Amino acid sequence: MDVGIEGLTVTVASTRLVSDLRVAVPSGAVVGLIGPNGSGKSTTLRCVYRALRPSAGRVLVNGDDVWRLTARDSARRVAALPQEQHAEFDFTVAEVVAMGRSPHQGRLEADSDADREICAAALRRVGVRHLARRGFLTLSGGERQRVLIARALAQEPSVLVLDEPTNHLDIRHQLEILALVRDSGVTALVALHDLNLAASACDVLYVLDAGGVVTSGSPRDVLTPELLATVFGVHAHVLEHPVSGAPQLVFSSAPDPEGTP
Repeated sequence: MDVGIEGLTVTVASTRLVSDLRVAVPSGAVVGLIGPNGSGKSTTLRCVYRALRPSAGRVLVNGDDVWRLTARDSARRVAALPQEQHAEFDFTVAEVVAMGRSPHQGRLEADSDADREICAAALRRVGVRHLARRGFLTLSGGERQRVLIARALAQEPSVLVLDEPTNHLDIRHQLEILALVRDSGVTALVALHDLNLAASACDVLYVLDAGGVVTSGSPRDVLTPELLATVFGVHAHVLEHPVSGAPQLVFSSAPDPEGTP
């Protein structure tokens, strides 16, 4: 399924957080939102997974406005991994992942054998099946993040919305999770702070600043020294990854005295 964000505007307490934002996410693509803190990335994603109602504009999933769908129908299409997660009860890992099946079940319906196999497969995919009987609150931050991604996968969505999914993860698991998202075949909209991870994982990048889109395009077209200086206030050299060919950034606190791009 494709995702279209059309004229999205969000105003909270007289403050405009996002203004006339337009983003296109083709079916099966991984599209990244990048930008400095406060640029509107998380606000935009919250509108997509129905945590925040926009003041104006539409979020379309396969042509349907998500805010005109029922909560159950929306959850069957879109699964989200928000940046902030709060757990007050110490469910087991298996119970947390099983929550992803609720949009596909009737009220008070017990998990079926098929549900349990889907959850087990999700746990295997993120490498935490051995934690199934552990209490969620006993896990490290990185382990919790992988369990929550498993819950999103167990939801069997057509669209994944991920807000900083590599938070708390070591470098190995950062790479594995983003590779898993790419290989899942679902449409993905992801906000990332790490620009090198964004360059390697995303087909298209949208650069946000002050609640609007500055530019969009392939990582190679978007991640230029000029844009990084203007939007992020940093000096960078853009190199080519020796294996993937993706652009990789090396940052410095001052411009190269010899003017090397």
